[in-house]
Amino acid sequence: MPSRIQISISILGALNISELQNFDPFVFLNSNKPNGKNLLALGAKKDTSHFDEGDQLGQLQNLHITDSDWLFGFMTYDLKNQLEVLKSENKPSFNLPILYFFQPKVVIEWCNESGIIHFYQEDYSEAEIRLLVSQLFKTQNNRVESVPEVTFQSNISKEAYLNQVEFLLNELRYGNIYEVNFCQQFQAIETTFDPFQGYVELNKISPVPFSAFLRKKDFFALCASPERYLSHKNGRMISQPIKGTIKRDPDVLVDAQLISDLQHSKKDKKENVMIVDLVRNDLSRTAKKGSVQVDELFGVHTYPQVHHLVSTISSELKPNLHPIEAIKTSFPMGSMTGAPKVSAMELIEQTENFKRQLYSGSIGYIKPNSDFDFNVVIRSLFFDHQTKQLSFAVGGAITSDSIPEKEYEESMLKAKAIFQMFGKT
Repeated sequence: MPSRIQISISILGALNISELQNFDPFVFLNSNKPNGKNLLALGAKKDTSHFDEGDQLGQLQNLHITDSDWLFGFMTYDLKNQLEVLKSENKPSFNLPILYFFQPKVVIEWCNESGIIHFYQEDYSEAEIRLLVSQLFKTQNNRVESVPEVTFQSNISKEAYLNQVEFLLNELRYGNIYEVNFCQQFQAIETTFDPFQGYVELNKISPVPFSAFLRKKDFFALCASPERYLSHKNGRMISQPIKGTIKRDPDVLVDAQLISDLQHSKKDKKENVMIVDLVRNDLSRTAKKGSVQVDELFGVHTYPQVHHLVSTISSELKPNLHPIEAIKTSFPMGSMTGAPKVSAMELIEQTENFKRQLYSGSIGYIKPNSDFDFNVVIRSLFFDHQTKQLSFAVGGAITSDSIPEKEYEESMLKAKAIFQMFGKT
């Protein structure tokens, strides 16, 4: 492939989300931090739509080795079936591939008012690129208009949800698993919804560090994720699973007490440490001997609706090993499966009544030098412009200390930001 041209640019104003309507596909990765890096990928030079059904991560790795170019896209939860002897037989909500990545025509990296743009001269002249940037970034902020009312219906009744949690608790008592992530899906059919305006509203309500906005033809993902699945930089792997959640309170003293309650919650810490051990094991399969370490255990990270317990695990990649190998041995992320991972995923398939698809999957990018960063797709809306179907899913970890009613309440707490978008509490 021809080499990309790279130029420095000035960023004046915020990204005008509505301008993205002119591009398909696109991925916007929003750090929501004053000094954080943001990434925007526009248009496909080449994509993975030609991949066959077997070992798609292996094919992605070969594509990256061959072209050494930027790749943006997603991995669905159901990629698990290519990594383990598993299946997904529940009905899908959307027509999605197991995995999709594209080599963008344009990549924009920026932080505050300075940025770098990568493009191919055969697609754009430098003057056209600078004009594009001036159109994408406006001095005025994105306008937030009211989102039309939408009525969501859960795919499972509260009674059935509680019964399934009881069933999983029995599996825990039998010793078949130690922890399992159980979720429910909310759907709205024949919905009038503007995904561009919807993303602006969602990001206003929940400005989190692993936010993403993605389009592939008629499919849109609006992601307000606070969680990193896996990153690679200069041979160092980092995973930051979330396990442990408690609500926020507007009263400062009450909120401080809630943080203390979370820090001292035996149940939440038990959930967290089991996934930390799972991630340590996953990373050890591609790590230099003795390099896996826990950099932070039970860190409290605060977001608009909730406080979370977050742990950070890192490792050094073995020499001469492509970092995609670490994805092969760690996907799906333990925070969305449970432990032991395969047994937990089998029970998820047995007890949930929807196909997760991109929920519990990952959105992110791979750089030409093989560095990458991927989130965990949670707190996300999915929309198909053709079928007018809108959905999202929420859930939580079930352990031996779980109380079914409390688990249901936690799942509804995690849905709060999305319900709030539509004027519901």
